[in-house]
Amino acid sequence: MSEIDPFRIDIPQSQLDDLHARLDLTRWPDELPGTGWDYGVPLDYLRELTEYWRHGYDWRVHEQRLNSFPQFTTEIDGQHLHFLHIRSLEPDAVPLIMTHGWPGSIVEFLDVIGPLTDPSGHGAPEGSPAFHLVLPSIPGYGFSGPTRETGWNVNRIATAFAELMRRLGYDRYGVQGGDWGSAISQAIAIADPAHVHAVHLNMLITRPDPEVTDLTEEELAKLATLNRYQDELSGYMKIQSTRPQTLSYGLTDSPVGQLAWIAEKFKEWTDSKSVPEDAVDRDHLLTNVMLYWLTGTAGSSARLYYESARSWGSQPPLTQPLAVAVFPHDLTQPVRRLAQKQFPTLTRWTEMPRGGHFAAMEEPDLFVSDVRNFFRDQLPM
Repeated sequence: MSEIDPFRIDIPQSQLDDLHARLDLTRWPDELPGTGWDYGVPLDYLRELTEYWRHGYDWRVHEQRLNSFPQFTTEIDGQHLHFLHIRSLEPDAVPLIMTHGWPGSIVEFLDVIGPLTDPSGHGAPEGSPAFHLVLPSIPGYGFSGPTRETGWNVNRIATAFAELMRRLGYDRYGVQGGDWGSAISQAIAIADPAHVHAVHLNMLITRPDPEVTDLTEEELAKLATLNRYQDELSGYMKIQSTRPQTLSYGLTDSPVGQLAWIAEKFKEWTDSKSVPEDAVDRDHLLTNVMLYWLTGTAGSSARLYYESARSWGSQPPLTQPLAVAVFPHDLTQPVRRLAQKQFPTLTRWTEMPRGGHFAAMEEPDLFVSDVRNFFRDQLPM
């Protein structure tokens, strides 16, 4: 069995100096007047955010915060894998592996680690479960990147994560995820049904079903969000699932290019009124971008789209209880009746009052409450 080694982030100052030099030498494009966000990230907004990144943001502060959580690396299936592993002090805590997506990272979960591992210390209602948290960086992302060979699709990642939980000694555990983390969490449950006891998702896509012809106006409106995503918001996905290598040159060479590529999604997929910072903390957004920039994983993270587009297929049904937390400003809105037909084990459906795609980062209290309540209902395992 491969060893599990402690890990600490320690970015050389030379890399930060290089970033600052590149930011200082940014070659800015032109912009049509009065177009706002319609053509993409506005020039004035990105200039101002870049100025803050260069002169106001302090990576060392956020590096220190990341290092305040226990981190480890191991090798599984030939791939270097990085993860946070935070054990609760509660002896009967529930093991839970939570998986991020694109363009996210482990940064998404920083504000929920404390409340989930130590509920009594964060004002949780009596009887709230505590969790042992495993927070892996997806292969190809952050300090789990880059990938070194083809074939790292959702199912292969799921198998690797199931092996990670076995190495950590967890015989029974839950899974949670949004975006790619939603697909990976479902795949872990299918790959390791003897050990996964429940599944919680904060993103689920439902598609039209020809057998369901009596959809209400509200249900049709939810399905229309999928059409908008496919027609207007999915350009990034089509590029990353077809030509990730070509894209990687620009994003790996230009920090402002990497920033724009990610910041746009934090505007479009969140409960944001005018700029991404309406929904997420500016420093959290930049720390998330830094994990892509400092590790040079723009290309390898995009490759997950390429690999998965060529390996999608029908999956066996989930056998475990499933919970879905629906945040109203996610990139698509699922229809409960269609989800129930697809997932007969769906036992909890929560329509949230606010929030979007990056649920744990945008609305940590709502996220934590739903995870707690679902897994409390599943106890004892």
